[in-house]
Formats: sequence, structure tokens, C-alpha cells
Amino acid sequence: MRVVVLGGGYAGLLLTRKLEDRLPRDAELLLVDDTGDHLVQHELHRVIRKPGLTDAITIPLTDLTERAEVREDTVRGIDTDAKTVSLDDGGDLEYDAVAVCLGAQTAFYDLPGVEEHATPMKRLEHAARARRDFEGVLDTGGGTVVVGGAGLSGVQVAGEFAALAREEGVEDDVDVVLVDRSADVTTGFPENFRRAVRRELDRLDVTVHTNAAVTGTTDAEVEFAERDPIAYDQFVWTGGIRGPDALDGERRGVRGTLEFAENAFAVGDAARVVDADGAVVPASAQAAVRATDVAARNLLASLEETDGFDPRLEQWRFESPGWLVSVGDGAVAQLGPEVLTGKAAEVVKSSVGVAYLAEHGSLRNAIEVVREDVEGAPALPDLDALD
Repeated sequence: MRVVVLGGGYAGLLLTRKLEDRLPRDAELLLVDDTGDHLVQHELHRVIRKPGLTDAITIPLTDLTERAEVREDTVRGIDTDAKTVSLDDGGDLEYDAVAVCLGAQTAFYDLPGVEEHATPMKRLEHAARARRDFEGVLDTGGGTVVVGGAGLSGVQVAGEFAALAREEGVEDDVDVVLVDRSADVTTGFPENFRRAVRRELDRLDVTVHTNAAVTGTTDAEVEFAERDPIAYDQFVWTGGIRGPDALDGERRGVRGTLEFAENAFAVGDAARVVDADGAVVPASAQAAVRATDVAARNLLASLEETDGFDPRLEQWRFESPGWLVSVGDGAVAQLGPEVLTGKAAEVVKSSVGVAYLAEHGSLRNAIEVVREDVEGAPALPDLDALD
């Protein structure tokens, strides 16, 4: 029996770890990832301002798994009829059950010039490029940095640029502009959360343009449907997501069982999930993590002998404890109906990243995050004595 998990992000890693505990010992478990590393994606924007975090938020998958074989390869396609996965280097890989956890890629929506001129924010090299470009803006005496898309990712990126400008003492020379086609920032979230996010952006002097639908870019201007263009010196795009190339750019639609074909499941941002309550599940790290319990149980159930009957699969229901967004050194946290800002939200922000790394990465990585996150932090243990 061979079970294959495709992708080593939040969904893929957590699902693999659950399957390691639950699969029969004679079953083969294979985790395929194109980098071989687990990236703590919710900390990626911080690398723009604090490059020292790079090693702390990138962890080899072989350090995080026990019995699974980790194979570094790129997935080219999935044939659910033949039950095979096409790999770039490894040819066709047969499976008895597969979980597609390949995440999402940046959607540019065929807007002229956007993919050519904008930096996305999905990988470490994107964050590194964004920092280099920002340093280039500073080297020429300052200018305008435009971030397209005012969802959680865009808000965090804009906040990092504004905070970095303040740290460098050049906030009067750099304009950080956040644009979105919607009527507000972080659209889809509760009104009190949106208001708090907007106040944090205002505190950092980030200029926000809503109802501003990007129609394209040149090498000098961002163009809009119903407003004048904005001249830019740097452009970052966080304006949407699409499915992975292995799924032809589509996010696979699934219901609450997370199954999209026989013995095939989609978890995380590679899936468009409608849960047991009929609610559309947002593409987010917490949704990916929370889906893995049901995904593991349903994948195992799909492998059981049922005498010709369809296996009985559970329905997943997404229940969020709240939402969190970093805005420079500040944060906005929603816990139930209550929205926190200031020190309370910053404590939540720091604890989420450190708790994830301590549980799913290592204590070494968690301490590195603290060192980069807290100026003047107290002495911490010798890293050589850890792990």
C-alpha cells in the first residue's frame, strides 16, 4: 500500500505527521515537495524587514517527519483514473491514496504587465527580492512603493515596508501605497476587525486606495479602471491566488469530505472547500491545519475494504477561533467577537508564530524568531544545547 502526500506546506506536513501515526506499519508513506523544506508561510512577510528570520522559518521536511520518505521533486499532474502522479524527475508514481496539498500560486488575472513588473509574495526568494528592491528605492533617494491587494497578505507586506522605512529614518522619503478593488481593506472580515486594521495602517502612514481596480501596469505606473494611474518605484502584488500548475491552475472544488475523486483528497489552499455547513472556507493557514484531522481519517477510511460500498467519510466543519494580522510592529487580533490591538495583539502575534515553530518545527527555530522579533530581549539559552 502506498499513500502519497503532495506538498510540504501546512496541510501537507500536518497530514503526513498524522498519517505516520495512523497508517499500518507496512504501508509506504511518501511526501513529495519541490523544495524539500517546510516554509512557515505566515512569517514570510517579516523577512522583508528581518532577513535573519530566513533560517528560522525554513525547516527541512526530513527534520519534521519520522517514517515518511521525503522526495524532492515537482508534481506535473495527477491522473485520478490511473491513480498516478507525474513527477518532473521521477516519472509516474502510482498510489493507493493521494492527498493534494500543493498550496496556491499567485493569480495575475491576465492583467497586462502585472506579472512582468510585480513581485509576488509566496516564497523566500520573493521576500528577498522585495527587500532588495526596497533598498534600491532608498539608494535613489526614496519613492513610491505600491502593494496591490489589501487582504491579510497585502496588509502585512505594506506594514513591513512602512516599518522598515521608519527604522531606516526615511519615512518622509518613501510613500507606501496599498490598493484594492474592494470597498475596504481585509474585505470579508468583520467590520470591527477591518476598522482596527485600517487604524494600524493609518498609524504607519500607509496610504490606502480602495475601490481601485488594477487594470494593468507599465514599468512606471499602476493603471486603474476608474482613477488616475499611480507612478511607482516598486510594485508588489498580493491580489489573488490560483491553483497549482499540477491542477492546471485550478483550485480543486471539494465538499466537507475533502474528497475530489476516488481515494484522492485536496487539503489547504489547493482546494476550494465548501464545508459541512455549506460555508465557503477561506484560504488560510488555520483552515489548512484544521482540515488535516478529518482528511487523515477520511483518507484511511477510503483504503478500507467495504465490499463494494462507498466508504463512510466524515464531513469537516470549519470553526475559526479568530484571525490575526501583523501591521509592522503592531497587530490586530480577533478572538471571538472581540478585537485586540496594541500590546495584547502583539503578544498574540508573537505567541502564534513561536508556538507553531516549537510544536511543529523546533525550539531552536522558535528562539530565533524571538531574537529577531523582540529588541532588547533577555538572554536566551545557548542554541547548541537545544534540539
